[in-house]
Amino acid sequence: MHERMVEARCLEERLIRMQRGGDGYFWIGGPGEEAFNVALGLLAKKGQGLDHDYLHLHYRSSATLLAMGADPVDALRQMKSVATDPYSGGRNFCGHYSKREWNVAPITSPIEVQYATAIGTAIAQKRAGGEGITIVQGGDAGTAEGDFASCLVWASRPGFELPMLIIVTNNGWGISTPGHEQHGEQRIADRGKAFGMRTATIDGNDAESAYRGLEEAMRYVRRERKPFLLEAYVSRLYGHSSSSGSNYVETEFDCVTEIEKKLVARHLRTSDECDSLRAEYEQFLLEAAKTVSLEPKPEPASVWEHVFTDRDIVGEGARKVPHDNRLWKAPACSFPTTKASKSGSAS
Repeated sequence: MHERMVEARCLEERLIRMQRGGDGYFWIGGPGEEAFNVALGLLAKKGQGLDHDYLHLHYRSSATLLAMGADPVDALRQMKSVATDPYSGGRNFCGHYSKREWNVAPITSPIEVQYATAIGTAIAQKRAGGEGITIVQGGDAGTAEGDFASCLVWASRPGFELPMLIIVTNNGWGISTPGHEQHGEQRIADRGKAFGMRTATIDGNDAESAYRGLEEAMRYVRRERKPFLLEAYVSRLYGHSSSSGSNYVETEFDCVTEIEKKLVARHLRTSDECDSLRAEYEQFLLEAAKTVSLEPKPEPASVWEHVFTDRDIVGEGARKVPHDNRLWKAPACSFPTTKASKSGSAS
């Protein structure tokens, strides 16, 4: 866990430097959440399809992707907006991951919509059975959105409870608004009790507590096929985003520093080994960023790719439904799929 946490921190700090140096338009990420997010990535049942876990994450989840095995250079590519970015082809800003092979649903910029979309994969997994579960994660401020309330309602319907691990990473802030000015409840996790679901609040800054808390919650959801609302207290070490300056906040708890203190105290690693590990990742990502800066930008003509479908996916997957024959003979797709077609030369 320590090595992945250091890798994730070095990646976020490199992304911040790239944005400040003009190699990116905007930065937002999760430095301060490494202990929790690395544990989540290590424990997720990775793969594609209903038998594996579906992950509906948010833009502070880079450490989770790295723990699952993602290449950190691909995150640099998304920051630089180059065509080799495997997540969006250089068309989205950093932290917006998407990996179909691992059931990682596209991360969105509008906050907390993942709580609503996660209901769909959870219903599919409820019907399919097996051990695969749906994991959805968002921030504390976003729990004010209606999507979060919808998630609690749909996850807990009597007799049709969903195998969902609902995570709230609570950093105490909603952009520039302190959480204590907005939350009348003592713990966000307590909201789950009104829906009859099991809940817990853990210290997400402590790697051991985070791992054990996640492991227990995931075991419950897999075995019982019922929802679990888990709240994890975490830090926000570089502010909300580049819009708030992205400067290190010395008053916040630093999970990487703390785990290194424990490793040294338990004689599992020395301070020099910890420093060397960080230096190796910093140098690797520095060199990688230089290489990425030379990679091509997406061609202007590709701007319409992945916006509209280029085939009749409704018709391909249609089943004859007695009350709705439109699904049986769906018309060919007429959405514009290229820039030329949008101007009227094709349909």
